[in-house]
Amino acid sequence: MRIDVVSIFPGYFDALELSLLGKAKDKGLIDLRVHDLRDHAHDKHRKVDDTPAGGGAGMVMKPEPWGEALDGILASAADEAPGADPDPLIIFPSPAGDVFNQRMARELAHESHLVFGCGRYEGIDHRVFDEYSARGRVRLVSIGDYVLNGGEVASIAMIEAIGRLVPGVVGNPLSLVEESHEEDGLLEYPSYTKPASWRDREVPPVLLGGNHAHIEKWRHEQRIERTRQVRPDLLPRELRGESRGRHAAD
Repeated sequence: MRIDVVSIFPGYFDALELSLLGKAKDKGLIDLRVHDLRDHAHDKHRKVDDTPAGGGAGMVMKPEPWGEALDGILASAADEAPGADPDPLIIFPSPAGDVFNQRMARELAHESHLVFGCGRYEGIDHRVFDEYSARGRVRLVSIGDYVLNGGEVASIAMIEAIGRLVPGVVGNPLSLVEESHEEDGLLEYPSYTKPASWRDREVPPVLLGGNHAHIEKWRHEQRIERTRQVRPDLLPRELRGESRGRHAAD
């Protein structure tokens, strides 16, 4: 998978050189390229923003640097893979976008080329979205109902969630199935390790008994109970009914 990122703070993305994604990049599983938007601003001060049309607070990112940066990425994609699908998906983190979740991460992990455009200030001139929507695929995506200073943190979160689903990035693919929000949508069960006793707190005996059927049953029950307590909205419909019945009896 190729991932391009455009930002005025490319140093943010040094974090993606660490851990699993850094190893995936070294192995050639993920081709991560970070571009400085200011390289496409040609005035003395490398200015990428201006006052909003119609007035108002803050500054808006200008379309010209974005156009030059994105045109360059699209051109390089076409040059490097002639005959292949030259239609990367361009993602702009935005509180006005679709909400990112594990289902979307799985969907995006099948893409061969993603481009993340990190806005700042009051956002990017909307004509940039219109231009590239007319020429290809653009998606505005939100990571939650709050506002950040820019799109970098949101992009890093999405890249990590997507990248770890690329085949070969995570060593044991079974570990992906058992995680929160995967498979049946329930939260993950609590985990324990050695020692069996720590500060008078014990590992649940069922995990030490060696009966794998009992362990699987306990873990499934823990997933249901944790989801019921923390995120009841994620419970399957049949378990929601069970939840209502239990609370009514309490």
